[in-house]
Amino acid sequence: MLDIKRGRSRNFQVNHCIRRVESIHPKPRKPKPNNTIAPSALRPHVLARDRVRLWSAPHSTSFHSSMLRLLPLEDVVQLLDVMLVSIELKTRENYGSGLLHFHQYCDTRKIPEKLRMPVPDHLLASFVASWAGKVASTTVQNWLAELHFWHNLHGAPWNGRSLVRSATAGLSKLVPSSSKRPRRPPITLEHMHALFCHLDLSNTFDVSVFAVASTAFWSCCRLGELIIDSALLFNPSRHVSRSAPLRRGTSSTGVSFIVITIPWTKTTHGDGANLVASRIDDHSNSISALNHHLLANTTVLVDAPFFTFETENGGWAPMMRTWFMNHCNQVWKQNGLAELSGHCFRIGGATELLLQGTPPDVVAMQGRWKSRAFLEYWRKIDSILPMFVSSTFSNTCLAMMQSAMDSFSCCYK
Repeated sequence: MLDIKRGRSRNFQVNHCIRRVESIHPKPRKPKPNNTIAPSALRPHVLARDRVRLWSAPHSTSFHSSMLRLLPLEDVVQLLDVMLVSIELKTRENYGSGLLHFHQYCDTRKIPEKLRMPVPDHLLASFVASWAGKVASTTVQNWLAELHFWHNLHGAPWNGRSLVRSATAGLSKLVPSSSKRPRRPPITLEHMHALFCHLDLSNTFDVSVFAVASTAFWSCCRLGELIIDSALLFNPSRHVSRSAPLRRGTSSTGVSFIVITIPWTKTTHGDGANLVASRIDDHSNSISALNHHLLANTTVLVDAPFFTFETENGGWAPMMRTWFMNHCNQVWKQNGLAELSGHCFRIGGATELLLQGTPPDVVAMQGRWKSRAFLEYWRKIDSILPMFVSSTFSNTCLAMMQSAMDSFSCCYK
């Protein structure tokens, strides 16, 4: 029988998950000096995530009036709501900055309201050019995507064509060095071993932390696929719960594995995906970590988040991203290791698998990468490439790799 200590409720009580109702729908804060905008009834002071919905233009009024002449109000409202659902909440929050900067630009140039939607190609191009040498081209591209969606939502044609494309291309060559962020480093085996050695794996909270870390690392997961930002934001259709399908098996070579079905991912959306955890010869292997987590937290309800842990007061609390990352970084800092972000687990897992000689196609399948974007996650490339271009990587090895890929594809489609 395991001697399990319940999660430290002194620091991680369930009550810490509970916030006032007002915080779910927070009131707009007073804008920062650089976020001010000329007063207008068309642009009320709202949260950034609500600007794309609540900011309008003269064109909006005529468009909505024409819709209401054909459709009942509830149909119009439903259409707009469905369109908004197509954009993730975090994306809408980021979208607010593009609208703000565009209208600030128009205010300083005294651009009439009727020209702000639909925006002429030359006005969009001039807006883009005004940021040359100030921000990254990807930032402005995101702003243009926001303006495009704002036009769609309000039934306005999008005129961003040749001038905008040329201005955006030029902008990419004038990116200031200050806006170029260094590539994020990977979580390493040293980081994982530090967690294994210095977490209290008889404590339910630490057990859950280690299970999340091992799964995120070896399965090359996004943290958002495993844990949540807030207990009040848990959604069974979006987040993996204890009732998630979990299949155990053993490969033809005797390697045990666990397949966890998650309901939603960034790329597949509601189609979900299978996370594959395979036993490896390392203390940080995710099979042992997952089994220990499930055994240590047996009283957790089936409709709770998957990585929920029991607390010493007899209750339970879901593992949340802030708790998880703070605890990991605390361990790493105490052991002289770099403090890192959540996305570094996905990068580190891919890098470590490649360093161990795992074929790149298999790593891409493990992390569920569907495009060449996977190449952006390679770190320590000088150590990885020689293994795959060496003359010892014979045709026989290639044939074996192809056979393994075919078997892998059949098992986990």
